Amino acid sequence: MAAMKPRTGDGPMEVTKEGRGIVMRVPVDGGGRLVVELNAEEATALLNCLKESVG
Repeated sequence: MAAMKPRTGDGPMEVTKEGRGIVMRVPVDGGGRLVVELNAEEATALLNCLKESVG
């Protein structure tokens, strides 16, 4: 039986620019993170959708 190790990588939401892309790391329920790479156009579209949703 393999040893159980605690999940690493949990933490706050982060957005960083890496090269030409924008990398967003979002913590998810149950541990771990969702990692999404966006270009500038996609990030702008996401920003506009979030602004409409939040108000």
